[in-house]
Amino acid sequence: MQKKVLKVNPKDNVIVALLDLPAGESVHLDGTDYTVVKDIKAKHKFAAVDFEDGDHIIMYGVIVGKANQSIKKGEVITTENVKHQSAKVEGKTETLGWTPPNVDKWKDRTFNGYHREDGQVGTENVWLFFPLVFCENKNIETLKDIFEKELLHDKASKHQLLLRSLLNGGATDVVEEEKEEDTRIFKNIDVRFITHQGGCGGIRQDAEALGRLFAGYVNNPNVAGATVLSLGCQNLQVQIFMDALHALAPNNKKPIVVYEQQKSGTIDEMLTGVIKDSYEGIKQANNIERKPAPITKLNIGLECGGSDGFSGISANPVLGEVSDIMAAVGGTTMLAEFPELCGVEQELVNRCINDEDGVKFLQLMKDFEKSVVAAGSGFDMNPSPGNIKDGLITDAMKSAGAAKKGGAAPIVEVLDFTEYATKPGLNLLCTPGNDAECTTALVGSGATVVLFTTGLGTPMGNPISPVVKISSNTVLAEKMPDIIDFNAGTVISGDKTIPEAADELLEYIIKVASGEVKTKADLLNQNDFIPWRRGVSL
Repeated sequence: MQKKVLKVNPKDNVIVALLDLPAGESVHLDGTDYTVVKDIKAKHKFAAVDFEDGDHIIMYGVIVGKANQSIKKGEVITTENVKHQSAKVEGKTETLGWTPPNVDKWKDRTFNGYHREDGQVGTENVWLFFPLVFCENKNIETLKDIFEKELLHDKASKHQLLLRSLLNGGATDVVEEEKEEDTRIFKNIDVRFITHQGGCGGIRQDAEALGRLFAGYVNNPNVAGATVLSLGCQNLQVQIFMDALHALAPNNKKPIVVYEQQKSGTIDEMLTGVIKDSYEGIKQANNIERKPAPITKLNIGLECGGSDGFSGISANPVLGEVSDIMAAVGGTTMLAEFPELCGVEQELVNRCINDEDGVKFLQLMKDFEKSVVAAGSGFDMNPSPGNIKDGLITDAMKSAGAAKKGGAAPIVEVLDFTEYATKPGLNLLCTPGNDAECTTALVGSGATVVLFTTGLGTPMGNPISPVVKISSNTVLAEKMPDIIDFNAGTVISGDKTIPEAADELLEYIIKVASGEVKTKADLLNQNDFIPWRRGVSL
């Protein structure tokens, strides 16, 4: 039988409603009876004690807010009676110990991946087309149309068939899709295309960061080779990109086709050369086949988006358990979204193996927030209207739940945006909380699979790395099955424990990494790529 309420941490002075609770209902928890003052929707929190103005709100065992008026025991916590508040952090105060989970069942597990000459192993085999500047977007789109028509022979979607029927005076009902068939000419390589709005016109630092980001994408083991288009006069010069790639992979052996329009003459001449050279590279990359590799070769990005009041008690802790398993067997995970770590800095600093990483983490957090404040905002404005509506009413509350994706393992390294993960274990990566910018950054730092938790639903994906969507609640999983890959709502219902759900999720990840199943984002062709323009995005 499902519980009605939950106290996440024994230190907490608020209680989570797991079901809708009507005014006047009495609930029993840990030897105490609570009477609900007003209707409380599932996912929201109510006071476990009487609060006075200025009292701290504690959840997940940390400060997540401050009462700005009196709140009665049993009364719902809202944006009207609580404001953002988090604990101050000075530096490392202790070294936190960790008891790794039992990983006997995982230590010898393998997946079928693409082995690269540098020792990395990819979960995908992609030939990537991208421009160094937005001026080349049209040429990338032209190449996309050419290559996809000839290499994929895509069948018409049911919505195309609907429009076709309407144009011919036919039925107005949605037409059934054509039978699914693998129509690819090359069965062992995917061709993907990136466009963006950067590379020139902004500050030089953003152009240089974009060059490093693209270097990370080419170095990512999911990429077999790349075609790069340049205009010629832009801030992000070809040499900047090549220097960034050489710094990251000095012995790079992947084929890279580079064309600069201002040196090529007409568009026709350039596209003719691009198509011929890229075709040769794609043909060769198609010869690479999947082979077994230990799961320690996986690099898993950890992210959330469209979060709700259940994210921090179901989906995110399940990811945390997966992250701990990976750390225990010698794999790599990356926890990102620095605005959503506000309020849990002390724990994260204390988990850093090296003191220098703790200092770096706090400085990155300080600089990030300073830039946001200079733009007239603040971390306290991070929760979206959807977050607030579904129970995440302060940034610290949202952050404390978001941090659960990182489990409890020691932090082996703190990475700034575009720095590449090289150390096995849990890494912290400085990114915004913005879904697409975060995923884009995680993959640029080496993530070969991204785990994305959501309570409200979001359809985005990535051009080169599969994005696995994990629902925090069963209602969402049933409502939007076309975008959800895995339902962690079974933790809320009591059907599964967090470790049980984590084991099931890791089995699914191995299937995705082996190419046995496609994520919903891949099936929907969600190939989002949005680089972070630093200092202007939260």
